[in-house]
Amino acid sequence: MLTRLTWPDLLLSLAVTVAGLVESFGRQGLGYDQIENPTPMAVGAILSGVLLLFRRTFPMTALLALTVLGFAVQRMTNAEYYAAWHLYSTLILLHGVASAAELRSRRGIAGLGCLLIAYGHLQTLRHVDVPEVLITAIFVGVAYTSGILLRRQMDRTTRLARHSTRLEMEREERARWAVAEERARIARELHDIVSHNVSLMTLHVGGVRRMLGDGQERERTLLLGVEQAGRETIGELMLMLGMLRSAPQPGLDRLDELIAQVREAGPKIELRIIGTPAPLSSGLDLSAYRLVQEALTNVLKHARASNVDITIAYGPAELSILVINDGAGPDDGAAHPLPDGGHGLIGMRERTEMHGGELSVGPIAGGHYRVFARFPLG
Repeated sequence: MLTRLTWPDLLLSLAVTVAGLVESFGRQGLGYDQIENPTPMAVGAILSGVLLLFRRTFPMTALLALTVLGFAVQRMTNAEYYAAWHLYSTLILLHGVASAAELRSRRGIAGLGCLLIAYGHLQTLRHVDVPEVLITAIFVGVAYTSGILLRRQMDRTTRLARHSTRLEMEREERARWAVAEERARIARELHDIVSHNVSLMTLHVGGVRRMLGDGQERERTLLLGVEQAGRETIGELMLMLGMLRSAPQPGLDRLDELIAQVREAGPKIELRIIGTPAPLSSGLDLSAYRLVQEALTNVLKHARASNVDITIAYGPAELSILVINDGAGPDDGAAHPLPDGGHGLIGMRERTEMHGGELSVGPIAGGHYRVFARFPLG
């Protein structure tokens, strides 16, 4: 499988090639440390640079080809020392061989065999003594070991990336499930309210129809049609949303009971009412109560607060709810399961948006945590 070349690959290949050419022509001459015939050395430097371009795609093949190339150049020049391009390229390719596959795999064992071949060839030059053997072994071992460590780090990074992706997908799925469940729960709660109001409308229409006198047959017929439509609507609501709940739905008038229950768990709670309490629609009254309930539940489960201030403000055009505690608060958007079946901030957001309101949550100065909701009235 071909791997796309990168700028580091090209620069590394160019560096080895240039170093080999400088060595080949810079040391031209007669003597022990001189190069009498620089042309084979220069060609070898160029070819070694080309082989380095395949260090990630075919590292073992490139290493074996480099060993053959070094042997051929050695025979043609009768060199008695390591060519710089040969040693550098060998170390680079050994690093690539070690990082290409796990040592315990077949490719890893084959790579270890290539290492022994390349190292054995480096010991065939003349005047190789024991210190030279040990120094070469150190460089070869470091190059090979660094490749193994790189491989393990890459595998670990890949596993962590996959795990992170899987967790993110699961988190998004849980959030979608929580939103869907919360909406279904809100719909079930509003079923009582909607059905009750439609029933009242139908009864009132029926009462008005019976109060009509003679000569108002047309009006009586129209009201009878409205009454029948109301009854059909109630039946369709029961068919779509299920059985009516028998338990009454709470509202803000029952906040004292809720606060008393939460106080038994430890935190000190202060409730302030600003303005004159106004009659609220059943759905808005229920949503406001649930928002305070979920805010207090988060205080108990996540914030570990000792003091909570609740402010309910009735304005001419809006109802605002402010809950401030001296704890850390939950993460914004987290789907925290609550005892009443809600899901923390997701439930608050769904209930607020359902009535066209706004919700703001987060830490404030002094290490406190604030939940603020505004509901339009009228």
